[in-house]
Amino acid sequence: MPTIFTHPAVAIALQPRRHLLAASLLTILPDVDVVAFRLGIPYGSTFGHRGFTHSILFAALAAAIATVALRADRRTFALFFICAASHGLLDAMTDGGRGIAFFSPFSNHRYFLPWRPIRVSPIGGIDVRVLWSEVRWVWLPAMAVAAIGAIRRKRARD
Repeated sequence: MPTIFTHPAVAIALQPRRHLLAASLLTILPDVDVVAFRLGIPYGSTFGHRGFTHSILFAALAAAIATVALRADRRTFALFFICAASHGLLDAMTDGGRGIAFFSPFSNHRYFLPWRPIRVSPIGGIDVRVLWSEVRWVWLPAMAVAAIGAIRRKRARD
């Protein structure tokens, strides 16, 4: 998985300031499943690491709950969904682990994306090579997206 510092890059790139905290929390929420290790739930289980909480369904449910809780609109729901779903996508781009159960609970099959440039982060540790990989493949593209969005918003105001 990318580090807890990198998942919010998606929210920072896409989300207006109004809901930035909620969007950032949605990007890291799927890793709540690490408690499965403490509970003796096997990694490959539906509720193991990179299982249900990394699924598309979980992203939709989490985004819906956040949208209702914040009384936000459909556009914000879409942004929240992208933020929550981005976690699994980024994890599927890592070079380690056992894949992501995108279609859980309907299927526990684990997937990786064909392109896996991000170094997997050790759970509970930080490695400089992992951080550099995240800067290169997540933070720099996210900053580019944020800059393009800022330019577009400025042009729309002018």
